[in-house]
Amino acid sequence: MSIVVGIDIGGSTTKIAGFREDEMLVPVQISASNAIASLFGAFGKFLYDNKLELSDIQQVNLTGVGSSEVKQSIYGLPTYLVDEFTANGVGGGYFAGDKKEFMVVSMGTGTSFVGVKDGVPAHLGGIGIGGGTIIGLSKLMLNTNDIDKIQELASGGKVGNIDLRIGDISKNPLPGLDLEITASNFGKASSRATCEDKAAGIVHMVIESICQTAALIAQGTEMKDFILIGALTNFPECEQVSRMVKILFPDYNFIVPKDGEYGTAIGTALAEKCCLKPIETLA
Repeated sequence: MSIVVGIDIGGSTTKIAGFREDEMLVPVQISASNAIASLFGAFGKFLYDNKLELSDIQQVNLTGVGSSEVKQSIYGLPTYLVDEFTANGVGGGYFAGDKKEFMVVSMGTGTSFVGVKDGVPAHLGGIGIGGGTIIGLSKLMLNTNDIDKIQELASGGKVGNIDLRIGDISKNPLPGLDLEITASNFGKASSRATCEDKAAGIVHMVIESICQTAALIAQGTEMKDFILIGALTNFPECEQVSRMVKILFPDYNFIVPKDGEYGTAIGTALAEKCCLKPIETLA
């Protein structure tokens, strides 16, 4: 069947995507504390969910922090390593359509920014704010690090009870600033704030910081389109916040694609041959 799979082995979650020619198969993700256990668990589930045999797989491409622990080929299949920034750029390109220049914003434990021009990715930088920030602050403030629980709480909260907005300090919009724009994250928080409000404030602050950082990095360049990938694209706030940031930067377009959480795994599977390093050479 000539199926190539890409596996993104993260710190706590492994994601896998595969392609049969141009057709993407059902992607899979699992969580495990051990990178190798996570890798083989995800691979087995991917085969099962897509009704595949091991003999259907032509090639395995790996990326992510956990890929450094892999010292041999996977089930004897041709196994390659892909640089994570390249994987992000290629994965973002999968969602970018015919756009020639754009930025891929990969929202993982932290966040990286990769610019792509004419198919060539370049790492632009990163920040230590991302899903790990949401989990850490939620553990401290809400006594939970369960991402599903955090998402549930955030969906029921009102960020307006937490954040100080322009409308709270001015009756009229300021030049270029809508009344709903954040003046200070958590600037209106009080001891009466509910857990739901706190969760909404945490999620909003992280995603807003990421989107605004991306927009500021793009200043002085030709990049106007931003492809958001990674686990945080599952939060409804991702769409909401990116629309708000667009008020500040009206020429910019923030795109939250379906299956965006698998962006890095998709890019790993689609990486060109010149970007692959045989795993045997890394042992």
